[in-house]
Amino acid sequence: MPPGGPVTDTDVLIVGAGPVGLTAAAELRRQRVDCRVIDRLPGRLPYAKAVGIQPRTLEVWDRMGLVRAALEAAVPMRGQLLYVDGAEQGRIDLRLPPEVPYGFAALPQYETERILEEHLARFGTRIERGAELVSFAQDEDGVLSRITTADGGDEEVRSLFLVGCDGAHSTVRKGLGLSFEGGAFPEEYMLGDVEVDWSLPAGYGVRSLHHGADGAVDDVLVCIPLPGRHRYRMSMLVPPELSAAGSGDGAGADGVAHGLETARGPGLEDIQAVLDRLAPEPVTASALRWSSVFRISHRLVDRYGDGRVFVAGDAAHIHPPTGAQGMNTGIQDAHNLAWKLALAVAGRAHPRLLESYHAERHPVGEEVVGRTVRHARQGSVSDAEDAGTALLREAQLLVAYPGSPLVGPRGGDGAGPGPGERAPDCGGLTSGVAAVELRLFDLLRDRGHVLVLYAESAADLAACGELAALARRSAGAGADAEGGRPRACVVLAAPDPSAGGGGRDWHGAAVDATYEGSASDTAPLPVFVDGRGEFARAYGTGGATAFVVRPDGYLGVRLAPVAAPETAAGLAAHFARVFAG
Repeated sequence: MPPGGPVTDTDVLIVGAGPVGLTAAAELRRQRVDCRVIDRLPGRLPYAKAVGIQPRTLEVWDRMGLVRAALEAAVPMRGQLLYVDGAEQGRIDLRLPPEVPYGFAALPQYETERILEEHLARFGTRIERGAELVSFAQDEDGVLSRITTADGGDEEVRSLFLVGCDGAHSTVRKGLGLSFEGGAFPEEYMLGDVEVDWSLPAGYGVRSLHHGADGAVDDVLVCIPLPGRHRYRMSMLVPPELSAAGSGDGAGADGVAHGLETARGPGLEDIQAVLDRLAPEPVTASALRWSSVFRISHRLVDRYGDGRVFVAGDAAHIHPPTGAQGMNTGIQDAHNLAWKLALAVAGRAHPRLLESYHAERHPVGEEVVGRTVRHARQGSVSDAEDAGTALLREAQLLVAYPGSPLVGPRGGDGAGPGPGERAPDCGGLTSGVAAVELRLFDLLRDRGHVLVLYAESAADLAACGELAALARRSAGAGADAEGGRPRACVVLAAPDPSAGGGGRDWHGAAVDATYEGSASDTAPLPVFVDGRGEFARAYGTGGATAFVVRPDGYLGVRLAPVAAPETAAGLAAHFARVFAG
């Protein structure tokens, strides 16, 4: 027995039980990977720290099968009211294109963590509270971590992989020796979770600015709606008596000043004083649930992992809260990493698959840090792009991986999304069984890789079957249904009304469509009719086309036409970049 205590084994050890760590754990467990989640805190903190939920995060949760719980607990974010020097300057309405399935939402972080924790419990996994990572060492076969447990004992945990989701002062990041370059804002803010009795419209945030004699902003109030009657999380500049600069508080031992200083929270009277100066109308604050001083740094790690150890979320990037980008970016870090770890644990990953985590997510972190710093300094979330594009960017719907080593060149014609881009949703799909129309996301939910084939004639079905068989074989022998072996479905073009018979002819023609999975195994080829042409429009199909939708909802490949030899070759090449040979 090692001197540090007993050794226990698991596939993945996750350090940190915030939204990022819980997302990683939930996706791993969904893909049947054993994992342990440890967190040094004894329980969830009752603070509405990160509150904005982006539409893209809701799409991720939809794919994971937990979006319903989030929708039940969240409130819609409809827009923002802007006031400058006491006068209303405009209203921003957060209206996305109708084909985007989810809007912007507000949800306190402790509720986000509750939803994820309850979802994780369905898989029999619980958070090990009061457990802290002390050190770790990795070799070619795994990672040996030493942790202290809630009862003060020592334990050594042997895992195949270690994931640090342990925040701005990450022990995992420090243990890897990663740099965390950046800077800090001189301003400090205070936060408060309160109720107010104003008459402003529900679902709208409030941003109120005041300019001094020199024309610079010298007073700020930002209010984000929360679930509950007239409840908001408010942020504002810190008065001198609460400043960390005057108290000696501030940066941690690692020099990173970021996050909540809970010991020096403002009182209700401090918040009321700011409201008296900046609120759009006379208002009284009440029911203070919590408050804190908030400090901001902007930093980015140089690498998102090394060997068998990875970092995600605030352990990899921190930045101003402008636009509610931080937690959402971290959640998507975790989802990107988890599906790749699942393949690696199962022995079905290409030897270099895990390297794509840094290649794909580091540029995203770099862009988010740069954008939020720029927006914080200029006092707005607008850039030199049209309002519609800016809104899609804030919704994180424009995140893409065009330079990823996993994606290949675009094949075929058409103007729709290409490899590395988000796979959009669409409605109006019908089957021969379902009495209601389906959405594409219904077909992707709780799945791994999905091969989506668009056909324009019954003659295309044979070629689709051959591609489906190729996809099924690509993960190798022993691959299970979700963890490795890709699923396949065919979306057929809407029938020509002049041909008579409507969509039922299409469904009838597809009844016998199958594809060969192995020498002794055939499977039905699920077929859905694009009755309103929404798929064709969303994906810009220029003919029969093959798409691979990855587990995280991005396109891995786009090839056309389905019957061309180069399409089969391109599909095989793509899967060879993902799966072990």
